[in-house]
Amino acid sequence: MTFRQSLMRVFYPVLMKLGKPKKVNNNTTVMQPAISFYSLSAKNNKGEAMSFEQFRGKKVLLVNTASDCGYTPQYADLEKLYTQYKDKLVILGFPANDFGEQEKGSNEEIASFCQVNYGVTFPLMAKSTVIKKPGQNDVFKWLSDKTKNGWNDQEPTWNFCKYLVNEDGELVNFYSSAVAPVELADVIE
Repeated sequence: MTFRQSLMRVFYPVLMKLGKPKKVNNNTTVMQPAISFYSLSAKNNKGEAMSFEQFRGKKVLLVNTASDCGYTPQYADLEKLYTQYKDKLVILGFPANDFGEQEKGSNEEIASFCQVNYGVTFPLMAKSTVIKKPGQNDVFKWLSDKTKNGWNDQEPTWNFCKYLVNEDGELVNFYSSAVAPVELADVIE
C-alpha cells in the first residue's frame, strides 16, 4: 500500500461523513429488463469468461472499483457484506481507470492489492471501462441503459458506485459512491 493509499484509508470515515451527497435510484415499479441479466457475461481478472447465468436466484451487487481512490476502503466493507451474505449475495468488482488515473495496475496487481490490503475474496473482473464512451464494458452498458435494463440510465459518477440486481435478474437499485456498502445490509436481508 502506498503512502497515499494509507492516508486515504485513515481519512475514509471523514470522506463518508463530509463527502458527496448520497444518491440512490430505485426501480420502484420493478420494470422488467428488455435484455436478460442472465444473458450477460464478463471476463474475470484471470481472463476467464464468467456467465451470469450462474447467479440466478441470488442478489448480485456490481461495483466499479479503483485501488487509489478515497473510497478504496470500501473494499473492506464489501468483503464483510460478501462474507456475511454469501449464501444469497454475489459481489462483483469491476476495476476501472475512468476517474483520474486511480486504477493504474494490471489485473494481477489489482487482485494482489485487494487481497493483501482488504482480504477480498469476492470475484474481481478484468479491468475495463465502465462509463459511457467507446469500449464501455457490456455489463455496464446494460446497467446504464434503460433500453436494456428496463429503467436506469445512470452511469457510474465516480469509483465505487453500486448496482443491485435482485434474485430474478431485475436491476432494482443504483447507489452512488457515498453510500457505504454496510448501508445495503437491510436491502440484502
